[in-house]
Amino acid sequence: MTQYLLAVQLDESVPETEEETRTQMARTGRVVDDMKAAGVWVFVGGLKPSHASTVVRPAGGTTTITDGPFAETKEQLGGFWVIRCADLDQALAWAGKCALACGQPIEVRPFDDFSQD
Repeated sequence: MTQYLLAVQLDESVPETEEETRTQMARTGRVVDDMKAAGVWVFVGGLKPSHASTVVRPAGGTTTITDGPFAETKEQLGGFWVIRCADLDQALAWAGKCALACGQPIEVRPFDDFSQD
């Protein structure tokens, strides 16, 4: 079984109302319940807006710290699921359910297991 990251690609330039957020959270909560029942769920996390982030960059043997997102763009990582699936097709099926639930694009990326075959 491979673990997959299902990353929610959020457009921060399009604000949501509190009602829209509540509705979206209820729908995504149902998907999480379905994932748990199917035995694929590993972890889920929602993220604060990108302006709440801090970036630590290496520079000449030390680090610099800056406020704000790493990339200056309206599209940001808004949250994610980590799931364990038999194959990419199964992960994509779950990503479709997630996209419909949260109303946002979902990027699917397998974890690298770094195994020595």
